[in-house]
Amino acid sequence: MNASNPSSSAAGAGSADSTAPRRNSKRPKYSRFTQQELPACKPILTPKWVIGTFLLVSVIFIPIGVVSLFASQDVVEIVDRYETDCIPEPSRNDKVGFIQSNQSKTCQRTLRIPKHMKQPIYVYYQLDNFYQNHRRYVKSRSDQQLRNNGSLQETDACKPEDTTPGGAPIVPCGLIAWSLFNDTYDFTRNNQILNVNKRGISWKSDREHKFGKDVFPRNFQNGTLKGGATLNPNLTLSEQEDLIVWMRTAALPTFRKLYGKIEVDLQRDELINVTLENNYNTYSFGGKKKLVLSTTSWLGGKNDFVGIAYLTVGGLCFFLALVFLLIYLIKPRQLGDPSYLSWNRNSSGH
Repeated sequence: MNASNPSSSAAGAGSADSTAPRRNSKRPKYSRFTQQELPACKPILTPKWVIGTFLLVSVIFIPIGVVSLFASQDVVEIVDRYETDCIPEPSRNDKVGFIQSNQSKTCQRTLRIPKHMKQPIYVYYQLDNFYQNHRRYVKSRSDQQLRNNGSLQETDACKPEDTTPGGAPIVPCGLIAWSLFNDTYDFTRNNQILNVNKRGISWKSDREHKFGKDVFPRNFQNGTLKGGATLNPNLTLSEQEDLIVWMRTAALPTFRKLYGKIEVDLQRDELINVTLENNYNTYSFGGKKKLVLSTTSWLGGKNDFVGIAYLTVGGLCFFLALVFLLIYLIKPRQLGDPSYLSWNRNSSGH
């Protein structure tokens, strides 16, 4: 009995396993598996498209380059480098000692007008080898203090030009304001003064939003070592546009900043006498100083790079179009049958 029971139970189990439906025995059957096809970017099929594209680019770029070059050539620019010539001969072996001394820094320069210059004529100073983009220099300022009279004590980022030895805040604080450019230029023509308009030389957004109309300079350049120009303590920061122009730091070590505008025409071959105060110390780091007078065009100042770049790209495309055209005419390449492309196949069976 005991022996038959296991056998019968085993047989029963076996028969149950053989007759019971198997799990996942019925699977869905597909007649065919296909991969989904989506429309893709269609390549250029013929050499005509290549040649036409290069010709179109050249037809657009070459005229733009020519017009840009002509516009740049219409700009009249005078550049006068003076950092060495404005040092007296006996002091040129010790330029740093001269610029830090109490000797007179007045220098006379004469500029000849090469072509008729229409107003407004922009007066710039140019500095070379001056890295206003240095990380520590750029961070040495307090935008809150410049903007708000209630934030005069916000000088944490301005060290070492943050406070006086007595702990009073310096306004404006920081190395950027402390190193404000302080060379000056006075112009005369035929013994008559040429006025330089210094209003409106800064960005309007800077005057209205970044420099407060109720913030006045305090304790500025009162230390033993002065870095640059002083400020009028009776004018708000929003009115001191030389400071606003200087505080917009340059990205490259050679830069120009607007000094003012001469609002009369200057005739060809006229002589302009410049009385220059050579105060700014660029000699400690081998910097160069230049006085620039320039007119403008619809493209801005004198800049041949834009026109040359357009002409180069347009000329290269025109050359490539000619090369491909000659190859196509002399030895054309046999093209494949486009009917075999996926988007041209008959997809009725899919």
